[in-house]
Amino acid sequence: MSFVVGEPETGLRADMALSSLVGISRSQARRWIEEERVLLNERPCRASQHVKLGDLIRADPPEPLPSPLAPEPLPLDLLYEDADLVVVDKPAGLVVHPAPGHAGGTLVNALLHHCRDLSGVGGVLRPGIVHRLDRGTSGVLVAAKRDEAHLGLARQFHDHTVERVYRALVRGTPGPEAGVIEREIGRHPRDRKRMSVASRAGRAARTAWRVLRRFPASGHSWIELRPETGRTHQLRVHLASVGLPIEGDPVYGRRKAGRPERIGRPALHAAVLGFDHPIRGGRLRFEAPLPADLRAALAALEAEAP
Repeated sequence: MSFVVGEPETGLRADMALSSLVGISRSQARRWIEEERVLLNERPCRASQHVKLGDLIRADPPEPLPSPLAPEPLPLDLLYEDADLVVVDKPAGLVVHPAPGHAGGTLVNALLHHCRDLSGVGGVLRPGIVHRLDRGTSGVLVAAKRDEAHLGLARQFHDHTVERVYRALVRGTPGPEAGVIEREIGRHPRDRKRMSVASRAGRAARTAWRVLRRFPASGHSWIELRPETGRTHQLRVHLASVGLPIEGDPVYGRRKAGRPERIGRPALHAAVLGFDHPIRGGRLRFEAPLPADLRAALAALEAEAP
């Protein structure tokens, strides 16, 4: 597989650029480089080497290893499936792939039971996973069954040709009806588990938003979000940075003591996912209905409206 470095990767380390281009973890990209599976302008490179606009990156992925993960018969809400990919409506509370503290009971475990096999590009702990939703976020997610489909989807996410529409309940009532948040996002300067717009090494991030409903009695708003980049925790960080924290977000939107949350998780829902089929072409578009907890929170706010 080969890629030409574009503006989003310009100036990044080679392992970071490869991670972004292929949709794999940075540690996995570093292993590929260390195993001399990656060429930069037709020459071996170092993980720490910085890439320039127009550079050519070629990668020869290793043969996928059998996943050590156990298939688990967990319920799945399937929106679509064929020989190349599967689209699910992920419930809030379900972790996408195993990580420290979540060795099992994840979406990957459920998919391995359902599909029996998934793309190996993402590595043995993240087979089939092209993109993620946070544990507390509900909504549409696509996974790849075959490596070619995985790479085709990863390229679309990288090129920002995937349609992604989210809906969120936030605290606050913005003045305008719509706008764009454009602030770099990187690791928090003091808390490495969090992301921040105050990072000294942030990457460009852009989120378009519009108000769908205002609840002036409680000071909440129901908004639609269209992320134009794909940074970690982008929507949660961007909204908090402009004084519109997502209701129920325990990391970026903590309430003051004595004021209970309207919902027991971040009130964020991935409502729409649209992309070209990575193998046969043709546009696909999927919608996930609002889950019960979000419907209940909105109904309660409607009841309070004057």
